[in-house]
This record gives sequence, structure tokens and C-alpha cells, in this order.
Amino acid sequence: MADEIGAPAEQELSELLQIRMDKLKKLQEEGRDPFQITKFNRTAFTADVLAHFETMENTDVSMAGRLMAKREMGKAIFADLIDDKGRIQLYIRMNDVGEEPFADFKRSDIGDIIGISGFVFKTRMGETSIHCKQVKLLAKSLRPLPEKFHGLTNQELKYRQRYVDLIMNPETRRVFEIRSRFIRHIRSYLDNRGYMEVETPVLNTISGGATARPFVTHHNTLDLNMYMRIATELHLKRLIVGGIERVYEIGRIFRNEGMDTKHNPEFTTVELYEAYADYNDMMDLFEALLSGAAMELLGSYNTQWQGEELDLTPGWPRLTMAEAVKQYTGVNFMSFTSTEDAVKAAATLGVKMAPGKVPSWGDLLYECFDQRVEEKLIQPVFIIDHPVEVSPLAKRKASDPRLTERFELFICRNEMGNAFSELNDPVDQKQRFMRQAALRSAGDDEAGMMDEDYINALEYGMPPTGGLGIGIDRCVMMLTNNSSIRDVLLFPTMKPIED
Repeated sequence: MADEIGAPAEQELSELLQIRMDKLKKLQEEGRDPFQITKFNRTAFTADVLAHFETMENTDVSMAGRLMAKREMGKAIFADLIDDKGRIQLYIRMNDVGEEPFADFKRSDIGDIIGISGFVFKTRMGETSIHCKQVKLLAKSLRPLPEKFHGLTNQELKYRQRYVDLIMNPETRRVFEIRSRFIRHIRSYLDNRGYMEVETPVLNTISGGATARPFVTHHNTLDLNMYMRIATELHLKRLIVGGIERVYEIGRIFRNEGMDTKHNPEFTTVELYEAYADYNDMMDLFEALLSGAAMELLGSYNTQWQGEELDLTPGWPRLTMAEAVKQYTGVNFMSFTSTEDAVKAAATLGVKMAPGKVPSWGDLLYECFDQRVEEKLIQPVFIIDHPVEVSPLAKRKASDPRLTERFELFICRNEMGNAFSELNDPVDQKQRFMRQAALRSAGDDEAGMMDEDYINALEYGMPPTGGLGIGIDRCVMMLTNNSSIRDVLLFPTMKPIED
């Protein structure tokens, strides 16, 4: 009897494990322990043979992979082999491989790792196959794979045992191939535009570059508490000061916050900075990079995500945050002459504010957007000109100092990236750090800290700079039509299973 994931029930599983252990023990007693084999020379992959049958017909090949199916027909066996590139049929006949090797192969189990040698041919049914002359067990699978018709369907188990998920579900493999190709696309795009890739510290003595709760650890030798980075921003901008005018880093970020379909405690971003550019340049770059990725990886600007039909054709609209709030709620924040007017408008919309916090005009504008507008944004749109209160590292707009030259890209209700015309005024930056530090002292553990060395760097002079941070995981979610971040992380964070 099978359980809900298509694997054997517990008692049956125990019996199957024992049967496979007994087979392994017998091989070891006979001096044929497969785990003593260190190497197998293969000359072809499944995809090579399937794609080039005309030139490879009757050619001898050596292949290796996992045994996924067996169909016995007297003194012949048809089997399926999968390797890194795909799946192919094997034909094993006793007269070709010998009586003892044939008997050994009959005793093999689904999931075993095997090596074969033979020639390429087509069966009478027209299926490209390998007519085996030799078959060798290379590693014994002691655990049975999930039942083939259902595969691995239990979602939580897929995350906990990604190795089984990858064996059983080709679509899972495709997701992570697209992820890998997307990261290569990012590197190629930026490298071709003169950006330099760098690495910056994961452990820091302060948390900075974003407003988020950090993970805290302890360095024993220095007897010092340290923080796992919540952003790469401040180190990268130090490099702009140092004269590396186009710089980027693809790296892991850690935030000690809630977990849901959009958030994992560790995730991957690319942050990039370009001297003598502004947030308009970053919008152009982001649009070209992401739409270009869709065309390169999917072959189209049109895709589906979370039940929505998306059009990523370049030319994405740009709305100020105030314009977006007005468009979707009818409330015009730019017309208010006092904070009291903004408070009343937010209350009318049912917007909730953090208890004990005295909101400013900018706080109210941001919360109205966050609580009443973001969920309505489906097609790609840049939301620009964010309030200064929620943008401690962005340059103020010359035309309205309440706002900053900042944008976020939204697609299908998800923030995909965040960018600024970077604040390079050390006096203004220090004042904003001080405001963040005051919020932290008042109990806001997501607020930023004072970074005196970063202020010191700015005092040497940082050119006007555009900066952009992109959530790689969310972009991959969109490109693979997955609704949960766990589906695009090979090993998402999971609570341990208690005994």
C-alpha cells in the first residue's frame, strides 16, 4: 500500500530496504561491491544520441545514469536510463551480455546507478535505443523511488528531499536550469556594459543598506557580535568612491523575518551601481535586462504568472507613488496642505499605521500605497518618487524634498527590484542614519544603524550614482510561473522534523 506521496507505506518501505540491503550484502560477499568502483568512462549522453541518431546509428557508445524502468520479456529486457541530459531506452539481451550479467541485471532495482556499453539503433517501434553489450552496477540504490505514475507530489517533501524531486520531476530540473541561465544572462548583460563583478563581506559589525531585522552571530576570536548582511549596498558604494565606476555583486542576503510564498530568510540578489547615472538610467537598464531575459529564456515577451497573462514588451509605464495612489484610490496626496489632511484620508481608506508611531505625510503616502495599491499592480510598472522617510539612502528630488529619486518595479503584485539615485551628501546621509538609529533605540529592530565608516567614505566624495537591486528569486518565479519562492530555491529554509 502506498502513502500520499506515491512512496511505499512504512512497513512495506522497511521490507524493501531490507531486500535491497540483502542484495548489496551478497554482492559485497562475492567481492563485487559497487561502492568500490571509482570511475566509469562514458562517451555519450542521452541527449547526444537522441539528437544525432542519423550520424550515430550503429556507433558504439558508453553511457551511465540511473535505472528508471525495466520491462522483462524472457531472455531480453527493455529498460529506461536517465542521465544529466535526458532519458533513453536500453535493450539488454542475455545472448549479448552473458548469462550471469543478465541475471545480475534482472536483480537490479529501479534507482540503481548503472553503466552500459553498446551500439545505437532503433527498435521496430521506431524508438531510438541502445543495444547493450555490457551492463555494470556502479552504485546501489537502497531506497525505492516514489511510484512512477504519481512521482513525488507531496509539496513539503519536495522541498525537504530536493534530490528525489529532481530525479522524479523533469519540470523541477527545468526551473533550476532557467534559474542558472537567468543568472548567466545577468552576468553577461552587465559584463558587456563594462561592469566589474566583486565580492563583499557576508559578516559585518553593523547591519546596513536596508531596513530589515538581521541575523546575529558571534565571532569567538574577536569576542564580537556580528550581523549577517541584509544588503550589499554600502560596501559596493564604497567601491564607487574608490573609483570602480561600474560595479555589481550577485550574492546571498539574510533577513531574520517572516516566511511566506514571497519571502525566505536567505535569498539572492544582484546589486549594481554606476557612477554618473541616475534612477532613470537604472529603469532603462532593468527593463532591458528583464525583458531581454524573457525573450532569451522563454522566446517571448508574453508569459503567465499566478494566473495572469503578462506582457513584458519594453516600454513599461512609470508612475509616481502619489499618482498610483490617486489612480487606484482617488486620494490626491499632492493636494494636502497639512499632515492632518493626510491622516484623515488614510483613515478613510482604512489604512492601518504602526501603533505608537506619529506618522508623517510621507509615512501615510507609503502606507496607502502599500496597503491599497500594490495588490492591484499586474502588468510591469515602475513606481517612482518614494517618500524620504522610507528611503534613507536615496537622493532627494530637487523639485520636492519630501520625495526621493527612487523606484520599485512591480509585476503581478510583486516587487521585483528597488533602485535610487544614490544619496552622496555625507551630511544628509548622517542625519538619515541618525533618524534610523533613533527608531532602533525606540524599539524598531528593522531600522538601520549608524555607519560612521560609510559617512567617512562619502566625505571623500562619491560621484552622482545610480544604484539598483534586483530580487533574483522573484524574477525566476515569474520566468518559471511559480507562485512560491520555495519552488525556485533548491534548498529552502525548513523547520526540522521532530523525531
